[in-house]
Amino acid sequence: MSKIIDSNMHWLPGELFSDKKLLSAFLDCVPKQYGVHTRVEKIEGKDLSQLIIEQPKGYVNLNYAEGQYTLESQLADMEKAGVDHAIFRLPVWQEWLDLETCKEVNTRMADYVNRSEGRMSALAVVPPWGTDDCLREVDRCLEQLGFRGAQIVAHYGQIYLDDAAFRPYLKFLNDLNVPVVVHHTPLPVDFNSVLPYTNQRRQFGRCVDQATAVGRELFSGMFDELPNLRFIHSMLGGAFYAFADMLVPPQHQFNDAVDRFQTGTGNLRAQLSNNIFFDTSGAPQWGKAQLEAAVKVIGGKNILYGSSYPIRKDWFFKGIDTIQSLEISEEDKANILGGNAARIFKLE
Repeated sequence: MSKIIDSNMHWLPGELFSDKKLLSAFLDCVPKQYGVHTRVEKIEGKDLSQLIIEQPKGYVNLNYAEGQYTLESQLADMEKAGVDHAIFRLPVWQEWLDLETCKEVNTRMADYVNRSEGRMSALAVVPPWGTDDCLREVDRCLEQLGFRGAQIVAHYGQIYLDDAAFRPYLKFLNDLNVPVVVHHTPLPVDFNSVLPYTNQRRQFGRCVDQATAVGRELFSGMFDELPNLRFIHSMLGGAFYAFADMLVPPQHQFNDAVDRFQTGTGNLRAQLSNNIFFDTSGAPQWGKAQLEAAVKVIGGKNILYGSSYPIRKDWFFKGIDTIQSLEISEEDKANILGGNAARIFKLE
């Protein structure tokens, strides 16, 4: 079998908790004016700290534990799980980081990847506003640091990626013809209805965010303008496969009194195949029937294996077996577990 490639492994600087200047840079980027709150505290019963992000105050949406991002432990976990290659992204935080902190993160991530002796790759993170300085940083990451693409999040503040504010940056990436990973944010823009219950907030909220983003990207026509953009959405696009036929309905021969939906969808089906890809973000959490349905609807060539390491150990250590257990073709299994990532990120 070809290499197993995990397209969704998280990375943060291992020195984040010990380097006070770096930690302050991260914390200072968090937009407190929008009700996002951070704190660092000890993990109960352990001699470790964790960084907690709440939005709004009192509702934990992110927490990063000290010691989870060391090269030795990650390589050991990859060996145990059977993962041959990891593609790193910065978990969620790129929604907030300023350019100078992005530069520091990219430099540290490049050093980390270089020390892995070919077992790891990285994605560039910059603010998505298309300024000359931001674009130069992307060039540095791709040309000098050897990164394999770029990473963004599904929305920034109150605006999703179809907004005109992002078009200069996305046009730049389109012209470079590099893959773009679209990670979820902690919550969708409209989140009050999912706040009270932890699992709904921390799981379903991310799915709402991703599915909203995918739909907006398709219906906005952005891929007509930017046909080379290849977005890889986390969380299976918020289970977008479940809504694909409903949101992009087929034509029918009956004459409705009122045309209630947009049925002249043009190239949307082709764009869903050519421009939108999805990673599993922890295969065991979905369930066998759901994963098989995703492959049947989306197609095995549009799904990438991703574990969201180190969020849940069972997602990581049982993820490959989960894909292998599916009642899908061996070709689809090979594509999901590594073939698609090797092709898209040019790792072949």
